[in-house]
Parts: sequence; C-alpha cells; structure tokens
Amino acid sequence: MFDFLIKIIGGGLYALYDYLTAHVLTCLVPAFFIAGAMAALLPKEKITRYLGKDAPKYIAYPLSVVAGLLLAVCSCTILPLFAGIKKKGAGIGPAIAFLYTAPATNILAIILTGSVLGWDFALARIVLSITFAIVIGIIISKVFKEEEKVEEKKLVGELLKKEEKMDGIGKIPIHKKIINGLTRSRLLAFFATLFATLIIGASKIGNQFKIPVVLALIIGLIWQLKLRFNKDEIKNWLRETYNFFKTIFPLLLVGIFVAGMLGVIFPKDALKNYLGQNTILANLVAVLFGVFMYFPTLVEVPMAKMFLGLGMSKGPLLAYLLADPVISLASILVVRKIMGTKRTLLYAILITIFCTISGLIYGVVFAR
Repeated sequence: MFDFLIKIIGGGLYALYDYLTAHVLTCLVPAFFIAGAMAALLPKEKITRYLGKDAPKYIAYPLSVVAGLLLAVCSCTILPLFAGIKKKGAGIGPAIAFLYTAPATNILAIILTGSVLGWDFALARIVLSITFAIVIGIIISKVFKEEEKVEEKKLVGELLKKEEKMDGIGKIPIHKKIINGLTRSRLLAFFATLFATLIIGASKIGNQFKIPVVLALIIGLIWQLKLRFNKDEIKNWLRETYNFFKTIFPLLLVGIFVAGMLGVIFPKDALKNYLGQNTILANLVAVLFGVFMYFPTLVEVPMAKMFLGLGMSKGPLLAYLLADPVISLASILVVRKIMGTKRTLLYAILITIFCTISGLIYGVVFAR
C-alpha cells in the first residue's frame, strides 16, 4: 500500500517536472502579462457599446468573439462579465458569443493546448469554438427574437441617458481627438511588442537567436512603459497580471499534479475500452464527462493529455476539450437566472450536439 502511494505521488511529481521543464512555461509567462495588459489597459466600456441590437452583425459578433479571446477565465468566472454586458444593452446573440468564447478560446488556453497536445488540437479548438459561439448566438437570438425585443425596450431609456452624458455627438474637442489617437498608437505598439515576445519565446529557434531577441523586446517594453505610460497604468497592469497568475497558475499546477497521479491510478485499458473508439456514444460521453467533471480553466489541458495517454481516441478527446471549459452544472444554474430557462436549455443542448458531432468528425479525419 505504501509503495503504491509513493508511486502515485511520484506520478504527480513527474508530471509537474515534465511541465515546468518544458517550453510551456515560457509560453504562459508572456501570456499572463498580455492577459493582464488586456484587462487593465483596454477600454471595456467602448467594446460593449458595439454589441447591442442595432449594431451590425458583422461588427457585433466578431467584436464579442475578440473580447472573449482577450480574457483568460473559466465558465464560472465569465458569468459576472456576461451579466454585465447583457445589462449594458448587449444583444443576447453577441452576449452568448462572448460567454462561449472567453473560456473556450482565450489566449492562455490556446497556447497551452498547442504546447501540450499539439497545434492541430489548438487550431481545431479555436476554429470550432469561434464557429460555435457565433452560430449558437445567432440561433438563440432568432428563436427568442420577441423576448429580446421586450428586454431591449427596458434598456433604451438608460442607454439614451448615458449617451446624453457623453461629451456630445460629433463635438469631441480637437485636443481630445489627438489624445485618443496617441493612446491608440501607444497601445498598439505595446501589445505588438508583448505578442512578439510571446511568439519568439514560444518558438523552437535556437537560444543563440532567441535570447538576444527576447532581451531586446523586454528592453523595448521597459522603454515604452517609462515614456508612454503613467504609474497608475503600470500598477494596474502588474496587478491584473498578478491576479491572473495567482488565480490560474496554482490551480494549473494542482491540476497537473492530480492528472499525473490519476495516470498512475487509472487502469491503462479503462479509457481505451470505453472511449478508445470514435463513436457517437463515445463522443457524447466525453462531452457529458466534461460537463459533470468540471475543471478550472487551463486544467482541462493536462487532464486531456492524461486521457490521451490512457488511450482515449482523438475524437472524444476534442469533444471533451470543447465542452469542459464552456459549460458546467454551476454555470448552467447561473446562466438560467440571467437569460431564462428556455434559452439556457437550448444553449446547453446546442453545445452538447455541436461538440459531439465535431469530435466525431475530427476523429474520422485524424484517426490513429
């Protein structure tokens, strides 16, 4: 018994060692800084203004998806933000696209998926999740069109009052236009440098080239911070980055450790026998497993790696990976309070159907 316990703990520690010594860590550290900058520096109130009923779909849906991509949060953490943009006047379709995208395809999740499972999984995850987010949002907005109109009428008065409190339509002073332009340019340069650091740091190029380039980019970041950002903005950025780190990274380490232990505990043929085949039932079971056995954001990736090692087929694995971050029993209960029972039920059914079918198709295309 003692030897088996040591073996289990050893499996968890080896999984942690394998993770920390891989290039995954060099991917995540810059990504945390990017996520923190997005949370602290991007003007969220301007984003929500373009998600309402009157905004063209070709603007509202892509913008809601992009807003979701910028947030590294799980399906439970995104709920207050979903309620917030809904309350501010966002249409139910774009709001659902935002609700779906943030936990499914945020920058941290995609980077970790590509680093741990392969970039074929990462590409499938981001393309399918974005497609599902938009399609599900459009379907629900069409099915419950009349209910949405009633809700939006209640918001018209509040939105008009907020618009009246602005500086004036078409009467923005010239000096404010200049300031806004300078602000946009400095943010573009700052985020471009951050993303360049991430891309170079995560690449497999030799250290003789990677290290000098990364150091130069870091110096460039420091120079930009010193000359183009004030102390409050820098503090907010570092605080948001730290909040992401302390909230996500410990849970990620715990998840990796648990996944390593479970890899020792689970019989090697268990998952292979039940989910080793790419069938409709196997994909459906994988989706339902992701709903009931919910893991915090990013933890689903090391769990997926463990499942793959234990013999789970690639189709059910992708189905699990698409469903687990997006929907859980806890999130369903909260979403029901925000948008009602019927819409929540349709939302959950559509996710289950889409993820199951996608896993089945992916398993056929990328069969072992």
